[in-house]
Amino acid sequence: MRVLVAGGAGYIGSIVNEELLRAGHTVVVYDSLYKGYAEAVPAEIPLVKADLLDREELTGALRQYEIEAVVHMAADALVGESMTDPAKYYRNNLVAGVTLLECIKACNVGRIVFSSSAAVYGEPEKQPIEESDRVAPVNPYGETKLAFERALHWFSTAYGLRYVSLRYFNAAGASVRCGEWHVPESHLIPMVLQTAIGKREALIYTETITPHETERV
Repeated sequence: MRVLVAGGAGYIGSIVNEELLRAGHTVVVYDSLYKGYAEAVPAEIPLVKADLLDREELTGALRQYEIEAVVHMAADALVGESMTDPAKYYRNNLVAGVTLLECIKACNVGRIVFSSSAAVYGEPEKQPIEESDRVAPVNPYGETKLAFERALHWFSTAYGLRYVSLRYFNAAGASVRCGEWHVPESHLIPMVLQTAIGKREALIYTETITPHETERV
């Protein structure tokens, strides 16, 4: 299939690109490079540098490359920041996401995979969390992820859009060519590893940070 990866210049997106290529798909990356890196995109993959809120650019890319499916990984993902600047998270995670849905509808793209988050569950009532457990976000980050999941449901009901939402926790690991890279580093697992190899003097994890504070999507 011809797949557009929104946010494909980010950490998880870069790995998704590799896996899609390995599976024989044609891949196009759509990324503003606001947090992603052009170097994370393989040379054989076209990179459209633009924002999801740019309807003209987004629609043009979907039509130019005759996209059949979208993997949506573009989002802001810091819980603490979402508490102090919720407007940013509603704009970038929800408004931009609905813009993407409107554009793929206009271009007759019938499939989307959404990079959601375990933050939609809030404080879990039991462990381990199951997919069917109650969702009750406790911050704007989780709330905007859940709101977009609900938008997907109603777009599916109204327009027949096929979708799946992936509610994962902290992602870790790397491929041969790509891995996690943030400047400054703000995610838990890389910070732990940096401390272990002596690149960071200490790691202080306080009660003011929620379990999802350092989650990456």
